[in-house]
Amino acid sequence: MTLRLLPRSLAGRTALVLLLALAVVQGGGLAIHGLDRVDALRFAQIRDVAVRAMSIYRTVVLAEPANRLAVLRAIDAREGTSVQLANSPPVSALAPAYPELQRALRVNMLLVPMRPAERPHELVVLGGPAARRVQIGLRLPDGQWLNLTLPMQPARWLLSGTFLAAFVLMTAAAAGLTLWAVRRLTAPVATLAAAAERLGRDVNAPPLPEDGPEEVAKAAAAFNTMAGRIRRFLADRNFMLAAIGHDLRTPITRLKLRAEFIEDEELRRKTLGDLDELEAMVAATLAFGRDTQSEEPRVPLDLAELLRTLLDEAADAWPDAADKLAYHGPDHLTVGARPLALKRALTNLIGNAVKYGGAARVTLAGPQHGMASVRIEDDGPGIPPDDAERVFQPFMRLEASRNRETGGVGLGLTIARNILRGHGGDVAIGNAAGGGARVTATLPV
Repeated sequence: MTLRLLPRSLAGRTALVLLLALAVVQGGGLAIHGLDRVDALRFAQIRDVAVRAMSIYRTVVLAEPANRLAVLRAIDAREGTSVQLANSPPVSALAPAYPELQRALRVNMLLVPMRPAERPHELVVLGGPAARRVQIGLRLPDGQWLNLTLPMQPARWLLSGTFLAAFVLMTAAAAGLTLWAVRRLTAPVATLAAAAERLGRDVNAPPLPEDGPEEVAKAAAAFNTMAGRIRRFLADRNFMLAAIGHDLRTPITRLKLRAEFIEDEELRRKTLGDLDELEAMVAATLAFGRDTQSEEPRVPLDLAELLRTLLDEAADAWPDAADKLAYHGPDHLTVGARPLALKRALTNLIGNAVKYGGAARVTLAGPQHGMASVRIEDDGPGIPPDDAERVFQPFMRLEASRNRETGGVGLGLTIARNILRGHGGDVAIGNAAGGGARVTATLPV
């Protein structure tokens, strides 16, 4: 479940880690700032309560005893505030304030200037922030008590709305910059992957630009060097194959001429057959070398029309199987392809179906996930599952005899797979549900 929630791309996973780290750091910073704010607000609140209580006490003490009630009525009482004279300290259900609060109130009361003789002789403090109010009893010099009830809300650690909005805005900006930076830093990896994909389709793909940061430039240079070596290797191989083919054709032709002078008819026929098979193998090998490094340009091609044309050509080549050749699919489907190479690949696949399976039912499916699929089914015996991949190896033939007419050379499927993979597609072989082999080729649209 955890692996499914993780992004699949490097950029996504890097961004996720950075965003989680940013959230942890921002959350920790917010918590530290909030706790500091709680301490500051609590200190300011205690000082405000102490100064207000002592200011009222000072006013009452300096007034004549007969005028104290009038003075109390003149005091502008805030909401939740009450002031009264009594003969005893405040009594209520509130518990005594915790010692730290009592000490802080005593210290802050000294901020109000008074003569020592006028200061309260006793102090009683009930409640606190938890009770959302505090009751303070101050004993006057004449023995009366001035009892005050003042609001005292608990300090909120959450910041103000303005600061919180600014905090969210800064976090969003940091997250946006993180995502942008991650995409910029991981873009060369995507570019390198795309270049590798292009190289797999076309060995003559243009090189990567060797710019950007030092590490990216070095990676691009190494990739271009590798691509150049691959191109040189293929060019050397093709040159070698062409030279071998050129050198072998002349002696094969001479041997054919000499075989004509063999008097034994049976021996002459077998010798000429062997030479024809050798010549066919040389031709197929040269074709295989050419198809793996074709420089034919890609052009828009109607795949449906090409398949119908190949089926018509197969009907002319195998008249007995003409009624078992069929096409199903859209009337038109355009793909970008190298026409001659693609025609050769599909010709090999359809030819194998007719030659070894006695039929070729071709089904073209429209684009799915950017790929078109061609399914070719025949009426043959099918293929053993263990050989489904092995048949694509060069010179691999499932047909037991070495007869070129029945078993071929063994390069048809290999050439077809190389061409289709060079287009960005692929080919696979298996067995149809009703019997016979089924070949499925895919091509990018």
